[in-house]
Amino acid sequence: MKNKEARLPQPSRRSFLISTLPLLVGALSIASPAHAQEAAVPVVVQVRAAAHVADVPRGHGFQVEHSWNVAVKGFAARLTRQQIRRLQADHRVVVVEPDVIVTTAEHGPRRVGSLGYAAAATETTPTGVNRVDAELNPRTNCSAVGVAIIDTGIDLTHPDLYVAGNVTFVKGTRNGSDDNGHGTHVAGIVGAKTGDARGVRGVAPNARLYAVKVLNKSGSGSLSQVLSGVNWVTQNAKTRGIKVANMSLGFQGTSATLNTALANSVAAGVTYVVAAGNSGADASGFSPANSPDVIAVSAICDSDGACGGYGPATGYGPDDSFASFSNFGATVEIAAPGVSIYSTYKKGGYATMSGTSMASPHAAGAAAQYLASYPMAAPGEVGLALIALGTSQTPVEPTPDSTGRLRGGFTGDPDASPEPLLDAAGL
Repeated sequence: MKNKEARLPQPSRRSFLISTLPLLVGALSIASPAHAQEAAVPVVVQVRAAAHVADVPRGHGFQVEHSWNVAVKGFAARLTRQQIRRLQADHRVVVVEPDVIVTTAEHGPRRVGSLGYAAAATETTPTGVNRVDAELNPRTNCSAVGVAIIDTGIDLTHPDLYVAGNVTFVKGTRNGSDDNGHGTHVAGIVGAKTGDARGVRGVAPNARLYAVKVLNKSGSGSLSQVLSGVNWVTQNAKTRGIKVANMSLGFQGTSATLNTALANSVAAGVTYVVAAGNSGADASGFSPANSPDVIAVSAICDSDGACGGYGPATGYGPDDSFASFSNFGATVEIAAPGVSIYSTYKKGGYATMSGTSMASPHAAGAAAQYLASYPMAAPGEVGLALIALGTSQTPVEPTPDSTGRLRGGFTGDPDASPEPLLDAAGL
């Protein structure tokens, strides 16, 4: 089991202000000649818990684009060099960070199926669901557990999904409908229905899904939009029964504001499962995978839905091996299938996609299964249970466990922190 205390230490509030703000101010100095109108850059501002969020921008004379009061106190705005310096001197401000671009953790091309739900003659158990033995879990209705998909949205009328609610933080959109396909694919891995003789089966069938749209039709958005999503989930967790949130997205770097928001949302009872990232690098350099309070998931190659490494090789490595694109390291808690995963797609369809984006929702679905069994479990307990019940990386060969079920791990993990492979059969 991995020790979360071994994660990269987060910068202090003071050190982050010192290290980040000169970069912002310096960039403005280079880009703006003295005679030109001073440029503004997008930033995220976290304020102290005792402060009134609206008072800070009002006192400095600027408008905000997003503001938050639940998961974290703060706002997003476009500010000039002088405004940033004034905020730096404001005792109510904790940190000012760049409002960076955030993207999906998808890797490689998509293969969109030609058949929709109505044309499907039978229900398919995707290889990923099969590889983690989720189809052996007798629970086929996880509607008691709410799962937020913080992503590009979800196809709100897809017949294979139970979408209970939606919200959008993307300009130019009116609801959480998916105009990209990524969020719908993720949602199906988590909770596509079963027993309907059509479509696919998810890890936690019929989970109550919430579409939290923070990324646009190109699969990108901003840190401030992601913060708005986390804030909404935290605010609605109790009333809507949201106990799990999946984030198949990220960016290179660290955000003190996002880490604070995630910590507070977890304290409110939400288990966050996130993609480790697709740079083939240490996940400690990528957010939100480097947050101390999330379950970060790496990806393996699996081509046949079975253990043993007997399936054909994939474009990212042999069957039952660590995916070549996947991030790794001590910040990663668990591995799951993430190559050529078949799932739901926008416009009522189905598609095959790869990435740690696809690995993460396998673990989010497993978290929902566990919470269906133990509804009072805290997020920390959920994470420890998934790790404890996972399959060791070795042996790879099919080996009977104490129940006689054959289990096997995977090869190629490039680090010295061997996270287990997700197992969803006994949750």
